[in-house]
Amino acid sequence: MNLFITKLNQELNKQLQIIDLEETNLINKAQKSIACVKNTLSKLKNFILHYTFKNDEEEILFFKEIKPGIFSQLIYYTKLNNIESKRPIGSFEIQQKYLLNELEKLTSYFNSHLEFYRYYRMKSTFLDDKLFVRGREDFHLHLDNMMIYVDSEFSTSQDYMVAKIMANDRLEVYLKTEIDALSIKANNPNWGQVGNLGSSSLQWTESKTALVELIYALQASTAINKGGVDIRELVALFEQIFNVRLTDVYRTYLEIKIRAIPTKFLDSLKVGLVKKIEEDL
Repeated sequence: MNLFITKLNQELNKQLQIIDLEETNLINKAQKSIACVKNTLSKLKNFILHYTFKNDEEEILFFKEIKPGIFSQLIYYTKLNNIESKRPIGSFEIQQKYLLNELEKLTSYFNSHLEFYRYYRMKSTFLDDKLFVRGREDFHLHLDNMMIYVDSEFSTSQDYMVAKIMANDRLEVYLKTEIDALSIKANNPNWGQVGNLGSSSLQWTESKTALVELIYALQASTAINKGGVDIRELVALFEQIFNVRLTDVYRTYLEIKIRAIPTKFLDSLKVGLVKKIEEDL
């Protein structure tokens, strides 16, 4: 199972990254991502329907971590599509009010399922055999996943809830980032315009491949917006800062992945910093 899941996740992540880089319209991006995740879930379901778990622990792992990890992306992109499709065109204040209302919905959902949130956040396991093993549902517990009634071979009572938590965490980061951006734009009308940074004297003097390596490292580290920033956004930002045009970013990333030393530039940064520290002592 592990080999199949690993390959499936790698394929999904690759496809989502391509969509992220190639599609600039957020709604189109969400819709293409939805189709991509649906296709992956179909493959996952087909595999599981023909697979026998080795024991309860493996089944719990699948329905508590693996399936929710993929399904959460479907929930996230579906909600993102709905939010952006209905987002009002108007002043910063109108848009901010709309996004704050969406954020409040996440809080309300959290408050309505507080007991399970606590169970999941505390990494509790004492109910796992009832929550994440098929056919073991305790109907005295609150069941949030209605799919157990129509698709019991691919659902447990709470795998949907875990996926919802994962998706909501990501949506919270997105909404807060958008709200913060609106506040900045309201106070700085020219924020984000290329012309603002076009007069900068800063120039990127390393290779473009090195810059792509740095951008992907920052995104992977979750150092910016807790990882809730798109590669496309970082690429646009660095293009503005350093007056450089990055093309075929994803292809460059693929080339970085297959190099003998994938972190060549990052390693050189560490060597340079250590050398400077030693010289300054």
